[in-house]
Amino acid sequence: MELSSEQRDKLLLFQAEELLGYHSYSRLAKRVKDPHNREIIERIADEELSHYETWKGYTGQDVEPDWGKVRRFEFLSRVFGFTFGIRLLELDEDQSIVGYETLRGVIPEIDEIIAEEQEHEDELIDMLDEESLKYSGSVVLGLNDALVELTGALAGFTLAFQNTTTVALSGLITGIAATLSMAASEYLATSAEKGHGKNPMKAMVYTGIAYIATVIFLILPYLLIQNYFVALGVMLATAVLIIAAFNYYASITENTPFFPRFLRMVAISMGVALLSFLLGLVIHNATGEG
Repeated sequence: MELSSEQRDKLLLFQAEELLGYHSYSRLAKRVKDPHNREIIERIADEELSHYETWKGYTGQDVEPDWGKVRRFEFLSRVFGFTFGIRLLELDEDQSIVGYETLRGVIPEIDEIIAEEQEHEDELIDMLDEESLKYSGSVVLGLNDALVELTGALAGFTLAFQNTTTVALSGLITGIAATLSMAASEYLATSAEKGHGKNPMKAMVYTGIAYIATVIFLILPYLLIQNYFVALGVMLATAVLIIAAFNYYASITENTPFFPRFLRMVAISMGVALLSFLLGLVIHNATGEG
């Protein structure tokens, strides 16, 4: 079959993407302990290699995968879990499918390859059973509560005390007390639920870690910066970055839109911070401090 230079260039790009998928899935499969999940990922890796060989049959040329992307995928899947890594790969698969559509009527095997690529996504979604995702509700609870409570408390403390050290210590005490309270509440709530398959102790730990980690990040500006207004601004910016990072992770693993939940969380956290800031100003003026 005679291919145009444009079509051949496309196939070479598809070859590189298929080889990227093969190496990425193969490395991931070696780290997945569940036999069923591992078998599915290995089969998908084999299909990616088969697609590579199909494209190679038309181009007559070997290509190298983007090893930087392979290493990046491996790193991200180690840090954020194999679900996150798989979703990232599936985003590339979706883009490839769009490109494959342009070759209908040119490559006889294209319909079969598209069907297999679409089947990948369905199978992967069905097999996702990572423990960290099972407790994502506990992480969300700890994260949301810490962001709303601490941004509000720290904003209020900033105007009430106007001293970064005092604000940091007050925030830390408040944060530790709230962490213990929230973790204990999650333990009791999970213990009372039936049929959820979650371990109350693990749910408590996930909630507590998410809460205290958020507390630490939010009070750091007050420990590092002397000017309390600058520290307040950096703290609020840190809160927005935490919200953005979490919602990006959630949008990938849960396959949901990023902006609606991100904007909602920012509006709530910043709204509470503003009200607390004003309350702190009122208290500061009423007590005649400064």
